Amino acid sequence: MNIRAIEHAYKRYAGVYDLVFGGVFQPGRKTAVERMRCSLGEKVLEVGVGTGLSFSLYPKHILLTGIDISRDMLAVAQARKIRDRLSNVVQLSVMDAENMAFHDNSFDKVVAMYVASVVPDPARLVDEMRRVCKPNGRLIFVNHFHSQNPLLGTLESLISPWSSQLGFHPDFSLDRFMNKSGLLATDIRPVNIFNFCTMVEAVNNKRLSERLAMAA
Repeated sequence: MNIRAIEHAYKRYAGVYDLVFGGVFQPGRKTAVERMRCSLGEKVLEVGVGTGLSFSLYPKHILLTGIDISRDMLAVAQARKIRDRLSNVVQLSVMDAENMAFHDNSFDKVVAMYVASVVPDPARLVDEMRRVCKPNGRLIFVNHFHSQNPLLGTLESLISPWSSQLGFHPDFSLDRFMNKSGLLATDIRPVNIFNFCTMVEAVNNKRLSERLAMAA
């Protein structure tokens, strides 16, 4: 996976993304937003905001910023913001999730839904999310990980060479993700139909994460 491959894949998906990936993955989005427990005036960053399918789930009393590498997906999100008059969506920007332009400690909560298996370097994604999130802020991930079902897991491994065309890694390992990122999870739970995806919740304890990384 590389940035150009991701852009090409989601340029193809932009027009049909809501139809194909909207309803089936919306329960995971809803769970993620609920677990953030957003308070009045908090600043929230959604990494890989896509077409803005999560917008309606956020409370109106927060300030939401969304970024995405795909201009085509973000154009749909911008249209949704205008159509639904979402004044709490304060910024939508084309941006690389692994090299964000935000200052350190800019957000109270940072969430990445269905993004970790898309980016070239998931550990770098987590590092950037930690950097822009305030200390002890909340980090949330929702993603499909390599299935423990032998039949489905084998199928995911077989199609993994076509990751660039698919726009994501179908054999993305939860254990590898947790180990390489050094995330300190406070909750891991299945979401979506047939528990197809997993939500990972973590507190942004930067110092402890750094110590663990050095020890490894």
